[in-house]
Amino acid sequence: MSNQAIERLRDNIRTVFLGHPRAVDLLLTGLVARGHVLIEDVPGVGKTVLARSLAKSIRCNFSRIQLTPDLLPGDVLGVSVFDAKTSQFEFKPGPVFANIILADEINRTTPRTQSALLEAMAEEQVSVENRTYPLQRPFMVVATQNPFEFEGTYHLPENQLDRFLLRISVGYPERANEHRILTTQPGRNVLERLEPVMSGQDVIELQDRSPAVKLDPTIVDFILDLVNATRESDDLHLGVSPRGALALTQAAQASALLNGRDFVTPDDVKGLFISVCAHRVISKTYLHNGDSNATERVLQGILDRTASPR
Repeated sequence: MSNQAIERLRDNIRTVFLGHPRAVDLLLTGLVARGHVLIEDVPGVGKTVLARSLAKSIRCNFSRIQLTPDLLPGDVLGVSVFDAKTSQFEFKPGPVFANIILADEINRTTPRTQSALLEAMAEEQVSVENRTYPLQRPFMVVATQNPFEFEGTYHLPENQLDRFLLRISVGYPERANEHRILTTQPGRNVLERLEPVMSGQDVIELQDRSPAVKLDPTIVDFILDLVNATRESDDLHLGVSPRGALALTQAAQASALLNGRDFVTPDDVKGLFISVCAHRVISKTYLHNGDSNATERVLQGILDRTASPR
C-alpha cells in the first residue's frame, strides 16, 4: 500500500468532512491499528458525517445503528428465528455483522445494550445462544456520543470505554470551512456521491503492516514512563492499565505508518497520549466536581514533565 493510496483516502474523506484535519488523522489511526474510535462532541459538529465518509471511502460492508433507549441487544447482535420448513432455529445476523459500524449516539441506549457490543469489539466475534460467530475483517466500530451533561444519556461503563482505542473530539470548524459547509452542504450533496478509493483487502494489508513498524527501546521506555506517571499521580484516581499502554503503542505504530515511516518517533507517542489515555483514567477533580476537562489537563501536565528520548 503506497503513501499515495493513504493520501487518496485522506483527501476523499476531507471532501465531505470540513472540520479539523486532526480528527481525520486520528480516525485513520484507529482504523490501521485495528481499534475502535469514540467521537465525543456536542451535536451538529459533523461526528456522523466523519464516520460515514470513512465508511463510504472504503469498499466494504457498512451498517449504521441508531442507538435509542428502547434498543435491545438482539437488535444489535441478531436473533434466532424458528423456520417452520426445517423445524430448526435459524440465526439472523444483526447490524454488527459488517466491516465498519457506525454506532450513533451510543450513550443514548441502556448499559445492557451497550454491553452487547463488548465481545464484538474486544474479540471480533459474537456469541448468541451458546454459538460463536466470527466477524469479518476489517472490523471497526465508530461510535458517536454527546457529552454526559446533555439530558437522556447514559454513562458508558469503564470496561466498554477501555475497548475504544481512541476518544476524539471534532470541535467547531474554522470560519472559512464553516462558510464552505453553509454554501456547499457537503454532508447532503457530496457524501451521497462519494466513491470508495480503497478496498477492504487494502485496509487489511495496512493493518497487517502496522505491527512491523519499528519500536526503539527508548520509545518503549518513554511509553512506560508516561503510563507509570499516571499510576503514581496524586491527581488521578485510576491510572493507565497495561492494555492502555499497549493501545498507545499500537496507535503510535499506526500513526508512523500513515505518515510514511517504518519507525515510531517520540512525536507519534506525544500526539496520541491524550486521545488514547484520557478515557482510561479517572481524575479526582472529575469525581469531586464533574470537571470533564480535568483529566486532559492532568495528562498534559504528565506529558510536559516526562522527558522524551532524542
